[in-house]
Parts: sequence; structure tokens; C-alpha cells
Amino acid sequence: MPEFVTTETHGHVLVVTMNRPEVYNAVHPPMHAEMDAVWNDFRDNSDLWVAILTGAGDKAFSAGNDLKAFAQVAASGAQQAPIPASGFAGLSRRFDLDKPIIAAVNGFAMGGGFETALSCDIILGAARSTYALPEVKVGFFAATGGVQRLSRYMSPTKAAELLFTGRAMDAEEALNHGILNAIHPDDGLMDAAMAMAQDIASQAPSSVRATKRVLNALERDALDDSLGHSYDVLRDLMQTEDHREGVTAFAEKRKPNWVNR
Repeated sequence: MPEFVTTETHGHVLVVTMNRPEVYNAVHPPMHAEMDAVWNDFRDNSDLWVAILTGAGDKAFSAGNDLKAFAQVAASGAQQAPIPASGFAGLSRRFDLDKPIIAAVNGFAMGGGFETALSCDIILGAARSTYALPEVKVGFFAATGGVQRLSRYMSPTKAAELLFTGRAMDAEEALNHGILNAIHPDDGLMDAAMAMAQDIASQAPSSVRATKRVLNALERDALDDSLGHSYDVLRDLMQTEDHREGVTAFAEKRKPNWVNR
């Protein structure tokens, strides 16, 4: 049984909840593996037609990469466990899933958490939700689809601003930029997500899957090579002093001292 992800079914709808609320649903290697397995099972189950992804608790959808766990492994000198071939949270490089996923963003979606939402087909936000790709603040960059997908949703100049500064957007700004399909009251988000999922599930499932296959092909052709390049760039970045300083400063809760090398 998964330890860090919960699932429940409602007819043809699967609800997936990232379940590490004590760390704002940050994703570490065991959770990556569990989410990859959940999406594989969803893909292969002919009785499940639509999924909803959300986070446990009332504060966070996901804080993204678990940097404290990352820093602990780095300090130990051990090799970091790779994320699955399907990408961050089993989604960012997954192009074999021909069923829709609705992200129900119930709180803040930061870094890899925002990239996970951007990897879904539809994004619904709670009124309290916020969105950011703050990796540059800690010696990373948005390597798991944030650079590519954010610049598809909004103008390249606005995407560059957000990527270079790491600043957060509230739900209204995200809606205005076309990132969110809709904003819902905090306590009505899951009902709205379920209503949309049931609406999709009431359509011809073979037609929905055919549509998603074409969308997947568009994404794969446009993104897959670029995502691979992002991982190459990230490997180089992880050898820099700035990267090591960013992760260490985050773990020590202090301001980083950048040296540009």
C-alpha cells in the first residue's frame, strides 16, 4: 500500500491525494515512485476514465521537491535517487497516459508542485491558492517542465519574469494568464473538481482518450527533447558552488551567499 499517496474511486473517477501534509506534500524519492505506480495503474485500469490530483491538508497542493531530504542525502555523500522516467511526481515526462487529469490546487503550488499541476490537463484553483517557480532562490531552476510549460501558458516575457525572480502569483493572476481554468471557494474546490470529472466521464471515453492521444503527441513533439536538455543542464548546475550553497542555505534557514560559480 502506498505510504505517501492516497487514492479513492468514485465510479469512473480516481482521486489521488499527495499525502505528506507535515512537509506541505513535498515530494521525495519514495513518493515519486509511489506516484509513478499510481499513474501506471490508472493508465492500465479500463474502469477509470478521469483522475483528480490534489494535496492533503488545507495549506498546500505541493511544495515541490523535498529540499530538506535532498540536502540530507547530499550531506551524506550518497547518490541522489533518480526520479522516474515519467518525470516529477510520475507526470512531467509522461506522454503515454490517454486519460485526463484535473489538478485541484487547494493551497500553494511551489516549484515541482506547480510543475506537477502544469503537467495536468485542467487546473482548478482554490481562492487561497498561490503559484510560483522559486527554484532560482535555492540554486536550482524549473527543470521538470516549468520553463517549457509556463512559457506556453503566458507571454514569454511574463514567463521569463516569473522564472528569473521566482515570485509567486495569487489565483487571480494565474487565472488572468490562462493558467487556471477557474477559481472556486476553498471549501468548494473538490466538489467543483468532481463535477468537472463527472462531466468528462459522461462523454464517450474512447473519444476523450483519442483526443488526449493527439494532445500527448503535440506535447511530446514540442517538449520531450527540451525536457531532456533541461535535465542535462540541471546536472551541470548541480556541480556548481551556487547550487550547493543554495541547498545548504535552505536547510540551514539562512540567506544564500552567491558566488556565481
